[in-house]
Amino acid sequence: MAKPQRNNRSYQWRKRSGGRRLGRGLAAPLPLLFVVLVAAGALMSQAVTKQRIASDVSAPSNSTSPQPATIAGVASVIDGDTIEIHGQRIRFNGIDAPEAAQQCADGKGKPYRCGAKSAAALGQYLAASSPIKCSFVTWDRYHRFVGDCRRADGASVAAWMVEHGQALDWPRYSNGAYSAQQASAQAAKVGLWAGTFQAPWEWRAAHVEGAAPSREAFDIVSRPLVAQSGYSCEPRRTCKQIGSCEEAQWYLRNCSWGGKLDRDGDGKACETLC
Repeated sequence: MAKPQRNNRSYQWRKRSGGRRLGRGLAAPLPLLFVVLVAAGALMSQAVTKQRIASDVSAPSNSTSPQPATIAGVASVIDGDTIEIHGQRIRFNGIDAPEAAQQCADGKGKPYRCGAKSAAALGQYLAASSPIKCSFVTWDRYHRFVGDCRRADGASVAAWMVEHGQALDWPRYSNGAYSAQQASAQAAKVGLWAGTFQAPWEWRAAHVEGAAPSREAFDIVSRPLVAQSGYSCEPRRTCKQIGSCEEAQWYLRNCSWGGKLDRDGDGKACETLC
């Protein structure tokens, strides 16, 4: 039986170019196949890279956001240990002041709102030398900027508050940084030390279970940021201007004027709403 005749021209072309048969009657050079495969691989790699970038942008971060070394400006007083500058809530590092709803007793045993008095003292002190500059220390778990704040004249705000008996050194976070100022205030019987009082952290534990985030004791943690409440201490409000019990309680615990919403001093603001 006779052998089939080869197509000599096709055979010679494949031999010279290194081509191989891809299908019936089709052939392609190997170098061309290599270029096609490389290009396809590059496209796939680019697609994967874009997908990773999109994932990184949209996914929530497990670390806290970066923060400038300082925040400076005119401060709004929230309470005796918290201010607000440019919309950023700032908690003084290492001290604790009485809560807005907290009552203490003066030297004659008469009750008074020591939280409101502490906030008022802070407001007067800050107004005397502005702007206020706060150096960043850390974020607390409610995304408050915890910092060391100074007036324009360089005086430490936290040290002044403790020295004048309007706040306490908080050993849990201060490592005794303001213990000398506290000893001086206690010896002089000024501010809180003129009468009797409960340490703010103890008062919260006994009276404010489930308090709003911005006034609970702050613990330093690393986790995604917690959303803000959306309430603000400015402008001041009356019970007629407040829409819910939750909102009223937030003002009571967070604002220097919040005590006016609790006329009978039982720790419940705007009781007609609650």
